[in-house]
Amino acid sequence: MPGHLPDTTEPEAVRGLNAPPLGGIQRLSALDTVRARIALAVELGLLAPGERLPPTDKIAAALGVGDITVRRALASLHADGVLERRRGRTGGTLVAERPAKGTVTEAAAYRAAAAEVHRLIDHRLVLECGVAHLAALHAGEPALDALDGLVADMDSAESWTEFRRHDERFHLAVAEATGVAFAAAPYGAVLQDLYRYYLPYPLDTLQRSNCEHRALVDALRRGDPVEAAEVARQHVDQLHRTMFVGLMDDAGAGAAG
Repeated sequence: MPGHLPDTTEPEAVRGLNAPPLGGIQRLSALDTVRARIALAVELGLLAPGERLPPTDKIAAALGVGDITVRRALASLHADGVLERRRGRTGGTLVAERPAKGTVTEAAAYRAAAAEVHRLIDHRLVLECGVAHLAALHAGEPALDALDGLVADMDSAESWTEFRRHDERFHLAVAEATGVAFAAAPYGAVLQDLYRYYLPYPLDTLQRSNCEHRALVDALRRGDPVEAAEVARQHVDQLHRTMFVGLMDDAGAGAAG
């Protein structure tokens, strides 16, 4: 009909996937995001009292900020009673034995972003299942050998910062193994958005998740797209429970009980 405009209204699910990411934390400076992420990790028990933090340059690389920003953030968290400094060979920057809680107000922006994080996880789930399916069909031997090497690197990682770096490389390498040029860019963008909510996690927890990486590579080697997509689905879906948004829900349920 002349002059009639097509209905461009998106279904609610599509609007959710296309919504602009990273709302609340955009208002935080780089310094504040480091303060918030480390403080929240301490409050949720992901960093234990007395636990020594990795070197500042490693934290900076894992959290995507500058080394000076991390140094300033750690100094302010020490002043807030979240961290402490010890001298000597066994010293460094550690979580305080009795860390102050609720003193880092910037953490509220992360707590308030729970719905956004769940949305990003779902967005990643859609893309990652497709990426795994295509990689099972197209991954060559050199790509599979490289993925095996990254799994081994994650097994031998000595800190959450080192594991984080290998984890990102692994997932991007799976996308590249699809041989589909347009697959890697949107998938990598969603990974980056989600990694901005990454908190320090206990190394043993991260290395247990590496079993799923190994299972994915096994499925890719067998050329089994159904199994590969299912491994990817389970790997991403559990982020709803294991990222800080799920841990906050668990903490709330425990307090209510």
